[in-house]
Amino acid sequence: MPFLELSLRVRAEDEHRAENALMDLGALSVTLLDADAATPNEKAVLEPGVGETPLWPEITLVALFEGDTVPELVLHALESFDDAIDLSQADFRTVADQDWERAWMDQYVPLQFGRRTWIVPWNMDPPPEAKDGVIVRLDPGLAFGSGTHPTTALCLRWLDSLVLRGKTVLDFGCGSGILALAALKLGASAAVGVDNDPQALAATADNAERNGVGDQLQVFLPENEPAANYPVVVANILAVALDALAETLASRVAPGGVIALSGILHGQEGPLMEKYSTWFDQLEAVQDGDWMRITGVRRAG
Repeated sequence: MPFLELSLRVRAEDEHRAENALMDLGALSVTLLDADAATPNEKAVLEPGVGETPLWPEITLVALFEGDTVPELVLHALESFDDAIDLSQADFRTVADQDWERAWMDQYVPLQFGRRTWIVPWNMDPPPEAKDGVIVRLDPGLAFGSGTHPTTALCLRWLDSLVLRGKTVLDFGCGSGILALAALKLGASAAVGVDNDPQALAATADNAERNGVGDQLQVFLPENEPAANYPVVVANILAVALDALAETLASRVAPGGVIALSGILHGQEGPLMEKYSTWFDQLEAVQDGDWMRITGVRRAG
């Protein structure tokens, strides 16, 4: 059965009211997109910082309705709900029913990170050149993390460069679990995944089981995470969260252990390196496009 899709551009301050109005009108889903995507004004918003919900200045709301919904009635009802919503650029189209998650996954191909690590979608065979490598089978599902974003790629290449055999790895902000899974496949004896999204923890645990390493991985919400020391810590979150959690993350790294911080836009690395220098030596920043990764070694004491 086809669906009716409405695209509506709104200001950030109007988003909550417009979204509520669409849901009240029977929208099956409402998706938020950067209205300036693919333009010089595009802004990166990945995961929220601590205590905040970031939004783009201008947002395109994409609402999905049952296929027999009448567009004119939707517009009339929206105007009745809130006459401050600008409906002049409202756009409707009919979209075919399909398996959205599978269609999305079909866009992905096997990817190599570093010398050994391969991320291979569930629906594809590993390429011949991956036969001597480490293969992580991944279906990101509802959680962020497929390896295609530079922040994830930076972390995967860093993990690939380490000797992980016999070590326990903390993946803080685990998303799909891709970094914890890669660490386990690269020889780590155990991994801990922490995320504030229960769906991310479910995806991580499921991906671990399907990769045959479920018994080596534990997942926790931040408030339930045991206060432990780890020889390897990776945190792929945003700069604002890395700043707010600096003391917590530093306390998780064992003396002599290593840390990788990612989710940092170019230009944000300086203040973070200065802050983390309180606890870490050998701090180094590596760039991939607009994104940075910081690594360091935890000082004793």
